[in-house]
Amino acid sequence: MKKKQTVKAEVTPRQYDVIRSPMITEKSTAASEFNKVVFRVATDARKDEIKAAVEALFKVKVSKVNTLNVQGKIKAFRGRLGKRQDYKKAVVTLAEGSSIDFASGAK
Repeated sequence: MKKKQTVKAEVTPRQYDVIRSPMITEKSTAASEFNKVVFRVATDARKDEIKAAVEALFKVKVSKVNTLNVQGKIKAFRGRLGKRQDYKKAVVTLAEGSSIDFASGAK
């Protein structure tokens, strides 16, 4: 029986650009019970790029990636209308046994 070799994924500068930040909200915290993590990602990022970036940066196994484009709200500020920035959100489902903990902070 052959041992399965793990391949080290090299981290590229593009992968740091793809993953902008984790989204720590009440809804995303509730989703973490189901091995899901929510990230704000680059608007031109594809699902395969997001998967590769999360696997390389956080050293976890990703099973699925769902993306959605969020349109910025129109808000009034000091009597003038303005628009918040549009962004892309990725809901990453991690494989069994994998986890990313943002609550503990960076070490």
